Amino acid sequence: MEIAGKTALLTGATGGLGRAIAGALASRGVSLVLSGRMQEALDELAKALPGEAHRTVPSDLSQPGAAEKLAVEAGPVDILVANAGLPGTGRLPDYTSERLEGTLRVNLEAPMHLARALESAMLEKKAGHMVFISSLSGKSATPLSSVYNATKFGLRGFALGLRTDLEPLGIGVSIVSPGTIREAGMYADSGAKPIPGLGTGTPQQVADAVVKAIEQNKVEIAVAPVRQRALAHFALATPGFSVKVASGDAGQKAAANVAKGQLDKH
Repeated sequence: MEIAGKTALLTGATGGLGRAIAGALASRGVSLVLSGRMQEALDELAKALPGEAHRTVPSDLSQPGAAEKLAVEAGPVDILVANAGLPGTGRLPDYTSERLEGTLRVNLEAPMHLARALESAMLEKKAGHMVFISSLSGKSATPLSSVYNATKFGLRGFALGLRTDLEPLGIGVSIVSPGTIREAGMYADSGAKPIPGLGTGTPQQVADAVVKAIEQNKVEIAVAPVRQRALAHFALATPGFSVKVASGDAGQKAAANVAKGQLDKH
């Protein structure tokens, strides 16, 4: 898909990954509808991007009905990049009902509602693309992340299923699955150190993957060093063994540090 001159709705636009994705798309001539919770941050980002046709639509996707309202306010778009996400870390009994519902809504339900609402206009033009930002946590379970794992496993399954429906109709659907990202994401937010020896990726690599996914209609792109990608694929094939490994001391310690650092970011 040629993206110059197209319009894209980007959720979670003002986070570390969102800013990188916005910059990559805008530099290639895409007009952006930027969405996030804070109007001021959205306006600052829009002014900093190349191009002059960008719009901002603030939205708190953890609220009931917010995704459907956002789709209406955004209007018909050529591209959806569903990037917004909440941490989803910690033990299940520590979740309030409100927090659990909000995490599920932002990470899984909102992308589904947005896709449903935006699909019709794409079908009328017989063109369009949807990108869902998942995670290697959608392939491999990790300690203290049962809710996050659930949303990312679910999002990945939804996107793959949606692609089987829409590909014959000329609409592209892609998954971008980051691994451990420095400068953004859960380790950067929490201040915890990544597990030694696994390596890290960058927000710009995620942004480049989004562009590549749209332009080349890729099914899925994992953004992580080779070792991380290999371990994630191994976990899919051998979940019992992988869960035992992840539950070891190193995995538990890293997960606890992340969960502790994200207590005020839900």
